[in-house]
Amino acid sequence: MKSLRLILGNARYFGPSWVFASINILFGTWAIYIPTVKESLGISKSELGIAIFFLALGVFTVFPFASTIINKVGVGKSTFYSVILSCIAAMLPLMAPNYYVLMGALFLFGAANGITDISMNTLVTEIEKKDKVKFMAASHGFFSLGGVLAGLGSFLIGPLSNPVLHMSIAVVLVLVVNFRFRKQYFSEIAEEIENEPFSLGLLKPLLLLGLISFIAMGSEGAIVDWSGLYLKEIALAPEALWGLGFLGFQITMTLGRFLGDGISDKIGSVRIVSIGAILAIIGYFLVLTTNTPLSIIGFALNGLGFSVMVPEVFRIGGNVKGIDSSKGIAFIAGSGYAGFLCAPPILGFLAENYSLTRSFMVLLVCGFLILLFTLLLKRKRN
Repeated sequence: MKSLRLILGNARYFGPSWVFASINILFGTWAIYIPTVKESLGISKSELGIAIFFLALGVFTVFPFASTIINKVGVGKSTFYSVILSCIAAMLPLMAPNYYVLMGALFLFGAANGITDISMNTLVTEIEKKDKVKFMAASHGFFSLGGVLAGLGSFLIGPLSNPVLHMSIAVVLVLVVNFRFRKQYFSEIAEEIENEPFSLGLLKPLLLLGLISFIAMGSEGAIVDWSGLYLKEIALAPEALWGLGFLGFQITMTLGRFLGDGISDKIGSVRIVSIGAILAIIGYFLVLTTNTPLSIIGFALNGLGFSVMVPEVFRIGGNVKGIDSSKGIAFIAGSGYAGFLCAPPILGFLAENYSLTRSFMVLLVCGFLILLFTLLLKRKRN
């Protein structure tokens, strides 16, 4: 909890961490109104899926340009301005009068979130370098807390009965706190790196980090989407327990991120990712027993294992020799988002054509792949 105390006790670190919470407050508030938007516009599930694809398309569109923007504007200014853009863009989908405007609004929301994501991770990486502290994992813990705050905001749905007003409240919360703490990071600029000539040796660590990010974020997305159905259909859990897999996953994910920086500081980034992979593998074995209590414990172990992976690969990627931190993080973020978007439908296809158990066997194999990649990464760094 050292990094959490660091963040809560020093405005310099709280400011950037609140940005992490901010984008998940905005995204989570949008997410709880997805059924409302679907109903109000009279669109089908497939049309909704296409619209949400435009959100992902917006994220991916901005990735190739993110590093140039961050380096030109300054990582602190880029982070702050991106949050403002995200706040504006978050209002648009809930105000869309028709399906086509919704697609455009979600594209803009995705693009704003994409540049914010890369900016804030680059910002934390640069502050860690300058101050010789570690709070990347705890910042990602704030991202998880942002989701919790958005979830608690769902209690306002009934009393407000107004999605735009609800989002406005979320936007005001995000803006007020960011304006209060913007001076703590606004002037930060990324360290200029003398880029080395391109070589496969330079690319190899980024490829390994990208693969880890792809699998880790893909696995997170799959567990979030499929844990409840697994407990219902495979573990034959009673209805009251269907949500416990997701809840256990989220609780240990948040806890692991608040503890991760201190452990990483002692044993190193690569080793903590390896330990995370081992915990995730054990979790999958417990899930595959199909015993309800063991499966719930397994999902909780998955959350603990995956909690440290993405923050650590961002940290490693932002410190690859000869590559700007923003470029390294943009590559890893792009890989991770690709996994997050691809994994759930792929596993859904496997579940539909084979079984949900087979899908989780594939995730188990992916856990072993992460462990293999960390061993290769360790050899590369030695």
